[in-house]
Amino acid sequence: MNDVPDRIPTPCPSCSPDLETVHEVLTAGGGALTVRCSECSHVHKVQPDPEREVTLDVVVSQEGESFTANVTAPEGETVEVGDEFILETDEVLSTVRVTSVELDGHRRVEEADADDVETVWTREVDNVAVNVTVHPQDGSRDDSRSITVYVPGDYEFEVGAIEEFGDDEFEIDAFVVRQDASGYDRDRYEMEGDTGIAKDLKRVYAYDEQTSAWSAW
Repeated sequence: MNDVPDRIPTPCPSCSPDLETVHEVLTAGGGALTVRCSECSHVHKVQPDPEREVTLDVVVSQEGESFTANVTAPEGETVEVGDEFILETDEVLSTVRVTSVELDGHRRVEEADADDVETVWTREVDNVAVNVTVHPQDGSRDDSRSITVYVPGDYEFEVGAIEEFGDDEFEIDAFVVRQDASGYDRDRYEMEGDTGIAKDLKRVYAYDEQTSAWSAW
């Protein structure tokens, strides 16, 4: 992605050293821009203004535990629930998703400029734990059980598909998506063929493929 603008305002040492004029950007390299004045066609080099950055406190939730890290972001960049970014520290390198944006006074919002943000709350989405409620084949909800499966964040679940994890084998009946997930038009999906990826799912509902009921004894 090329972030170099086609034109910039800057003083011209030939015709307007004290006033900015529009300059065409010819080339970029070595930390400098070669530009041509639109008023007198003088070609010269300029140093672009460095982008100001802010440091953000980030809380990362990972399999029931959490830790705090710091990241930098351009001043004025928008931080929004659902955003994903790579977090790199001495201890971890992972992709995280923003779940909440906290401003001064512990006020939570959906989005804000980076320089207004106090804390960014996130969760790790490279590898995730998905909660699955498994019902007996006879449909008795009293004997349902809950299991947790661990899969890559982009693992796809499909309504009607049969999944096998260790000793568990079940057919997916429905799934509910998380509030921070994007690209979905409703919270619950239960039509055969509906799909969702693991990092977007709050819970999966399924029917057991092995037994009709369980006993507590």
